[in-house]
Amino acid sequence: MVTAPKKVINGWAMYDWANSAYNLVITSTIFPAYFVAISSTGNGNGDHKVNFFGREFVNTALIDYALAVVFLVVAFSSPILSSIADYKRNKKSYLRAFCFLGSAACVSLFFFTPTRIEYGIIMFAIAALGYWSSIVFYNSYLPDIAAPEDQDRISAKGFALGYIGSVLLQIICFVVILKPGLFGLDETDKTIGARISFLLVGLWWFGFAQLTLRVMPETSKEERQAKKHVLVNGFHELQLVWNQLKHMPALRRFLFAFFLYSMGVQTVMLVAAGFAKKTIFPNPDDEPKLLITIILIQLVAMVGAIIMSRLSKYIGNLNVLILSVILWIGICVGGYFVQTHMQFYFLASGVGLVMGGIQSMSRSTYSKLIPETKDTTSFFSFYDVTEKIAIVIGIFTFGYMEELTGSMRNSIVALGVFFVLGLFALLYTKKVYEKHYASIHH
Repeated sequence: MVTAPKKVINGWAMYDWANSAYNLVITSTIFPAYFVAISSTGNGNGDHKVNFFGREFVNTALIDYALAVVFLVVAFSSPILSSIADYKRNKKSYLRAFCFLGSAACVSLFFFTPTRIEYGIIMFAIAALGYWSSIVFYNSYLPDIAAPEDQDRISAKGFALGYIGSVLLQIICFVVILKPGLFGLDETDKTIGARISFLLVGLWWFGFAQLTLRVMPETSKEERQAKKHVLVNGFHELQLVWNQLKHMPALRRFLFAFFLYSMGVQTVMLVAAGFAKKTIFPNPDDEPKLLITIILIQLVAMVGAIIMSRLSKYIGNLNVLILSVILWIGICVGGYFVQTHMQFYFLASGVGLVMGGIQSMSRSTYSKLIPETKDTTSFFSFYDVTEKIAIVIGIFTFGYMEELTGSMRNSIVALGVFFVLGLFALLYTKKVYEKHYASIHH
């Protein structure tokens, strides 16, 4: 296997630049804050209720439920998508289709006004489906274009470009929201800045993705026609991984721990902006502070990932994960009691510190535990499905607890329980893991 030319590598990495803006602007910052702001209008009693096809929901819980449904769909479809990617059945066409679906949904969010709640939630869900599904095919290109010894470097290049691109567009959107007059926009329309941001995300994603689609290799017709049973194969491969897990105690225990603490980690990342907007920055004048805080989390997350990686060389992967989960428990306690802006800034810094680290460390720990096999995609498909189902449970629980108790702070308690269970599972895993890792090196 020879690494592809620089033009192909740069084209592949540019898809990270293209789509990461969606993850930051739509999932993590501007959309949740905008939705909370417009759906709280007229709720003088402070209950933040919205009507969705005749049923009343707490506004932030409705977003949680929408994302839970999307992740459930992705969890069940990703084995099929991974199978398609494995068998190279024209993955470029699927990458293009999901990219267009997601970016078109982002553009459509320009028409999401306070009177069109159902429309906004549906477009938000379709954008999420397009993003997460396209990522399956994007990731599957890496072993096709990069030799094993170059994959870490090229993967990191994509991550770095994605980070830079998303923050750059976030800052542009930030200026549009704060100073709409600079762009000739109607300053009396308080929704125009956010809606232009959604439009920009869709155009950015679609536009820069063309650089990727132009250079990615196309699969030959013969290769596409030669593959059969592609829909069944993905689930069959998951079954094979499940059967192998019965004979791998370290991997089995680690996956269980990963499942438990992922319910908390991923949910925090998805609901942080909504929680902050509703409980810490409810005043419209506080919007800039919220957006700056989310950018701060992204900056600290990069530093956190590097720190965790270096720390693992001294104390080992599992000890770093145990430390991270303990810090997450502390963050949940802090999140329950946080009241002031300054307290939230400290809490956000803590989230950033462990957010990037626990994700990168979980994936690298898993990769060390899987057996030597050419079929790594099946094992990582299993890993991804585990994570997606954890997100479904975590985010649904968060939304349901808020609706049940009337407070997002009580939802944080539920997340804290997931982290505590995850900590016990990691401690349970540790002895078997260390024995396994020692056997590899002796």
